[in-house]
Amino acid sequence: MKQELMQKRQQLVERVEAIRADYRRGLNTDSEERAQQLENRDTLYELERISLEEIARIDEQLKGLD
Repeated sequence: MKQELMQKRQQLVERVEAIRADYRRGLNTDSEERAQQLENRDTLYELERISLEEIARIDEQLKGLD
């Protein structure tokens, strides 16, 4: 169980890191591409939020296993 939680946590951390890397890349200069990126930002923000919440839940579960 602990190993599964740690693997899931790592996957979530990697997801958050990828999302944040996407934010750092900034917006495209092409207006159509930029519009699509802005639409995707809302989805990415929500995925980041959910992932961070899940990481916090997993951390709590891991504390209980120690």
